[in-house]
Amino acid sequence: MLAIGSRAPEFTLPDQDDRTVSLSTMLNRGPLILYYFPADFTPGCTREACMLRDMHTEILGVGLAVAGVSPQSPERHTEFREKYKLPFTLLADTDHSIADAYGVYGEKKFMGRTYMGIHRTTFLIDEKGKIKRVFEKVKPEDHAEEVLAAFGE
Repeated sequence: MLAIGSRAPEFTLPDQDDRTVSLSTMLNRGPLILYYFPADFTPGCTREACMLRDMHTEILGVGLAVAGVSPQSPERHTEFREKYKLPFTLLADTDHSIADAYGVYGEKKFMGRTYMGIHRTTFLIDEKGKIKRVFEKVKPEDHAEEVLAAFGE
């Protein structure tokens, strides 16, 4: 896992519209909430995305942008974004190379099964690319408020 104060690894990934997006381009607009989620359309990921959607006006109001990252394809992200009217970018890390760089891809356990996957984690990154806060083991229901409060600290 990346430490607070470290530089966020640069990346270039396709978004939900299959356009190439880089971290540095997003940071040109200001600080960023970069949240990693396991999969589109799963209950926890849907709750988390919808909470960020519902607080998006407040998030923009303090100067933050939002981008979600998961291993699904741009097409799958398009479906997810459209169904839930998500106003922010979803990035496709299909080979989980960026998740590896951020330290959020690893072994998981669920219902007695062990597998490799994305650990729900959020990074608050300042406009210079430094990690200001890391949220691990995110609880989807309260997460948007938690990140917004942390930005004000």
